[in-house]
Amino acid sequence: MRAVVQRVSFAEVRIAGEVAGSIGSGMLVLLGVRDGDSPAIAARMAAKILALRIFEDGAGKMNLALDSSIQAVLCVSQFTLYADVRRGNRPSFVQAANGETAQPLYEQFCAEVERAGVRCERGVFGADMQVRLENDGPVTIIIDSDDLDAPRR
Repeated sequence: MRAVVQRVSFAEVRIAGEVAGSIGSGMLVLLGVRDGDSPAIAARMAAKILALRIFEDGAGKMNLALDSSIQAVLCVSQFTLYADVRRGNRPSFVQAANGETAQPLYEQFCAEVERAGVRCERGVFGADMQVRLENDGPVTIIIDSDDLDAPRR
């Protein structure tokens, strides 16, 4: 599983001009699911993302995790995070899980966020979506589940 996490002051996803999900302050998570991902990986990624200390404390230092009483998550499925561009100019998406596999894991990720007491707005899996956001900072973090067990450099 791969995620691009952005600290936002506003984010929304629209489908055919209609708002499907919208948040104020919080995190926009673009989530890609790969063949071989599992429910355990979805749960671990949700826990890791919610624990990220990317919000500023009183001293202006990135030291705080998401505050579920005032902040939320907008999660948008994005298979293109598994684009392979090593050869040629047209991306290959062979690593991305098919919809039948990916959708339940995307939904589980969102459910894990909600189980933690955080409001989780969603896009619509497989839909043509337009995402608007105001990146706060900007702060953008890329997380790959393969890297979670790797030693720090």
